[in-house]
Amino acid sequence: MADNTEQFYIQLKREAEEGGYCLNQDAEFTKQLLAGMLKNKERYGYLSCPCRLASGEKADDLDIICPCDYRDADLAEFEMCYCGLYVNKGVTNVEDQIHSIPERRPLERDQKTEAPRGPVSGTLSFPVYRCKVCGYLCARENPPAVCPICKAGKERFERFL
Repeated sequence: MADNTEQFYIQLKREAEEGGYCLNQDAEFTKQLLAGMLKNKERYGYLSCPCRLASGEKADDLDIICPCDYRDADLAEFEMCYCGLYVNKGVTNVEDQIHSIPERRPLERDQKTEAPRGPVSGTLSFPVYRCKVCGYLCARENPPAVCPICKAGKERFERFL
């Protein structure tokens, strides 16, 4: 598991930097989080946040698959995400920045809050899809397989218009 965690750390750090994000500079802490994510992948088949209770049903946990839907809002408001994996670029001494971050995930989630499917009104030729992780918008027949901005999978897109 240690080798997998180290490889995952190197990969995620590179992807984060390419996307304009920063991982927590405490490598030991960060690797513990990543080990938890890898354990969740073994259990459930997906990389759910190790700081939240996953249901084991991917459709119910899409919002907490890393990077979670709440990351960017947490970074904007609190300088780090809920679990502390991602931090703002200006955060160099993470220990000085550690503080309680409120849980943004609703206690009772209604999975049927997607925009209605059907013909698009107006003059749009294609529906518009939004990445629920980073907000990327694209107009096409179907969402992309992978978000070009944050690398989230197709299942993390919602119909926007």
